[in-house]
Amino acid sequence: MTKLTLGPIAYHWSAEMRRDFYARIADEAPVDEVYLGEVICSKRAPFFEAELPQAMERLERAGKTVILSSLAEVVLKRERKATADLAAMETPEIEINNASGLYARGRRPHRIGPFMNAYNEATIGWMAAQGATHVCLPAELPKEAIAVATKAARDLGLGVEVQVFGRASLAVSARCYHARAHGRTKDNCLFVCEDDPDGMPLKTRDDRPILRVNGIQTQSESYVNLTPEIPALTGMGVTHLRLMPQAVDMVAVAQAVRDVLDGRTAPAEAEARLCALCAGTSFSDGFYHGTAGYRRVALAAAG
Repeated sequence: MTKLTLGPIAYHWSAEMRRDFYARIADEAPVDEVYLGEVICSKRAPFFEAELPQAMERLERAGKTVILSSLAEVVLKRERKATADLAAMETPEIEINNASGLYARGRRPHRIGPFMNAYNEATIGWMAAQGATHVCLPAELPKEAIAVATKAARDLGLGVEVQVFGRASLAVSARCYHARAHGRTKDNCLFVCEDDPDGMPLKTRDDRPILRVNGIQTQSESYVNLTPEIPALTGMGVTHLRLMPQAVDMVAVAQAVRDVLDGRTAPAEAEARLCALCAGTSFSDGFYHGTAGYRRVALAAAG
């Protein structure tokens, strides 16, 4: 049975906001697995570290499987140590998002996160040889590549995960544009990213929304929405569908996607519910359909 997962929070939400968010996810969200941990900026991690054990315990008590995710970028000594400490853990499962994590893990079982660029069957085969048991494919893969990658992974006994909701991660950088945009340096950012719980919007010179900035990460302006493609994805053999946390009612989002996954709701009805929940933010599925990522092909086809 295909599982519904919730990816790690990408943004610098306050400890209170995170605590309330995971309490609701534990008690109300119809997701099977939840990824926890700081993936974008190591400076943010201490704000929720003390709360992490309690969040894990509550999620697990509610029947959710918890996976800890590693940083996507490892540059500093403290980041190498944090990655090594995570890689040394026996439980829970860990998701590796940087090659330094592979080295630290030493071929023991682990999951591969979307930042590791599992673009083809050769790469997935190599990852499996390093101990990978599961791979989350990058958001920019078209459906044909997803089908090939899924078959390769399933032939090797790996789980396969595809993001079906939330902003796509497009790049990470050693520099923090979020801080620079406010006249600050990365080391003296004063955590200005906390002011943008759904990312800082960027516009073109003619005032059109184009991207979101989240610390060192560049994201799509639109939310990826592959809800209409769920039957095709499960037909390919995809075992996990990932929702990325956004500053909307994620319990309601999860319910809408779950209803499609379980066959209780038609994709068109779920689309209407998601549009109401995410008013003001456009949807996209261009990457999946092999065109510009910001486009909404399913909607155009339906129209």
